[in-house]
Amino acid sequence: MKLSLQWMSYEKRGRAMNTISTKIPTITTEQDARWLRIMARDKTADGQFWYSVRTTGVYCRPSCPSRRCNPENVAIHATLAEAKATGCRPCRRCRPDESPESYKQTIVAKASRLIEIADEALSLSELATAVGLSPYHFHRLFKTATGVTPKAYANACRAKRLRHELDMNQPMTDAIYNAGFNSSGRFYENAPKMLGMTPRNYRAGGDQEKIRFAVGECYLGAILVASSVKGVVAILLGDDPETLLRELQDRFPKAQFIGSDADYEALVAQIVGFVENPRTDLALPLDIRGTAFQQRIWEALRAIPLGQTMSYSEIATRLGMAGSARAVAGACAANALAVAIPCHRVIRTNGDLSGYRWGIERKRHLLEREAEQALNLHTL
Repeated sequence: MKLSLQWMSYEKRGRAMNTISTKIPTITTEQDARWLRIMARDKTADGQFWYSVRTTGVYCRPSCPSRRCNPENVAIHATLAEAKATGCRPCRRCRPDESPESYKQTIVAKASRLIEIADEALSLSELATAVGLSPYHFHRLFKTATGVTPKAYANACRAKRLRHELDMNQPMTDAIYNAGFNSSGRFYENAPKMLGMTPRNYRAGGDQEKIRFAVGECYLGAILVASSVKGVVAILLGDDPETLLRELQDRFPKAQFIGSDADYEALVAQIVGFVENPRTDLALPLDIRGTAFQQRIWEALRAIPLGQTMSYSEIATRLGMAGSARAVAGACAANALAVAIPCHRVIRTNGDLSGYRWGIERKRHLLEREAEQALNLHTL
């Protein structure tokens, strides 16, 4: 009997100890290590957890730029489903329902739109504040997504607006201020870089602009290279040199054309050499002329590595323009710098090559040769 009572005593004692050991102390939100990441607006925490705010009725991602809230009103959730189950609505600023990549694309698209419609150039700080990021993070995000800095994109937008204003044949003073320049001095300082010529010559249709050119041969057929004082302005491919010359003249109807010399033929030989034996980069000064939208796409094309391809939809998504695959295709078709801006590396989502300004077979040959060269470089 004594042993039985003693055993029961041990058994009760064990149950009591188990009860004590399984009690988990409750920690407040402020004591949760994740709260520090929320206070720091830690972008690396996005997708790892979410938090909801009882007083505002919203749930957010950790990096949300909204005003800091009282931790007593905050609940932290390990999954998005838990955050939704609270009955709160998604925050309109940080868009917690979107993936981090989609969120970045939304920010870039918003910033691009702000740059495009601004009457005057916005500073980096102004743009960053508008999208709820620090200037450093916004600059890095924008350049990663578009291939150009916010300032370069703003310059392209201003150049587009400047061309439009000059084409309207209104007084030069009106064109200067309508294009977003605060002073005529800044306008005359920057306009030649944007237009590739003086404003007067641009308004005259490119009159007196000097274009050097030369025609060569490569395994794809005839190749025409033309340059302005700023850099290579056209690389055209075709079967007939005369057709390429007419295309060049149509692009610059009032320009003064200058035939090649020994120095320029060396440049053409460099480009032909790249076509014949593609490498990782074609280091040339380029005079890229196009709208701000086209230049964004062309910069994205130049970021596609040798031997790789991307679909029109992937390019559009990378630039924060999901659903604009057709617009990307239009920009590819408008490209006048074959191989330097590798629009041949863009294909359809199903893998088909689709169209190419200089013929589908040339596109096929370029991709096959680049894939072979990339494999050789990888095996070295």
